[in-house]
Order: sequence, then structure tokens, then C-alpha cells
Amino acid sequence: MNISYTKKDDYLLPDLILEDKERFNVGKYGLLRLNYIKKEKSGLYFDLLVNDKLNEYLHNIDTTVMEKVQKLIKELTEKENITEELKSSNQMLWIGKMNNIKNIAEEIISKDYIYV
Repeated sequence: MNISYTKKDDYLLPDLILEDKERFNVGKYGLLRLNYIKKEKSGLYFDLLVNDKLNEYLHNIDTTVMEKVQKLIKELTEKENITEELKSSNQMLWIGKMNNIKNIAEEIISKDYIYV
């Protein structure tokens, strides 16, 4: 790897150029992973940052976790027999049960993808 420098006053500053590549929006799960790796996995964080792969990595985590959470929510709602019929007959009970299932699904998936 060859690094060039530009002299600015008494300092040599590296000429850093980022590749022109697609940038992704990062959602909730990607941001949770970012906070975790900044605090607990600084080597991984700096490696991804220096190699300009952090954004893509966080986007992939975000997408993967979102898909897994949605799949697990669907499985749990079927297992718990939470139906559209319940939604129309007792909306508050349905909301409570769905919120509970969402929290359970996020906790299960987060252990495997965010906090490792």
C-alpha cells in the first residue's frame, strides 16, 4: 500500500481518497451494532472504518436482523394464535400481544447478530 502526503504548513497530511461506491441508510439494528462495536469491538470497528466497509457492514447487519425479526414475529404469532380476528374483536389485546412478541423476537435475534 502506497500512501502519499501533502505538506500543509509544518504538517504532512495523508492524501486519503474514498472509493466512489454506493452509500446505504442504516436503520435501528445497524445503529445498535455500531454502538456495540465502537465500545466492545474497537479493532473490528477501526478495521471496517479504515477500509471503508463500515457503512456496507452496518447495512447488511440491519437488513439481516430486520428480516430475521420479521420471520420470527410471524412464527411466534402463528404459534400463539394471534390472528386478524383477534385484532378486529379486541384491538388493545392484539396490540399488547404483538408488542410483546416483537420485543421477544428482537431480544432473541439481537443476541445472535448485534451483541456478539
